[in-house]
Amino acid sequence: MKKGWGRRFEYPIEVAGTKLVTLLDAGEYISALPKKEHQALEWQAATEALILVAESGGPTMFARIGLLRALNRHYVPELNPKGKEPHWGRRKPKRDQ
Repeated sequence: MKKGWGRRFEYPIEVAGTKLVTLLDAGEYISALPKKEHQALEWQAATEALILVAESGGPTMFARIGLLRALNRHYVPELNPKGKEPHWGRRKPKRDQ
C-alpha cells in the first residue's frame, strides 16, 4: 500500500465550508484547532489514526472514521422511548390455546 501524507480519502470530508481531501489536509485541520479542543480524547485518537495511516500505509478509511468520530463527538442521537412496539393484543397461535 502507498504511504505518505499526500494520500487522498476515498470521500472528502467537509468541515465548516472546507474540504479535507488528503491526510495532510486533515492533519493541518487538527493542528489548527484550539488547544483545549485539540487535547480532547477523540481528537487525540483521530491524530493517532491519521499518523498510523500516513506512516504505516493502512487504509485511509481508518483515519476517516477517526476524524468523523471526533467531529461528531457532541452529537447525541435522539432516544426513542417507545422502542419496539409491544406484542400485546396479538392473537395466540392455535397450538398455544
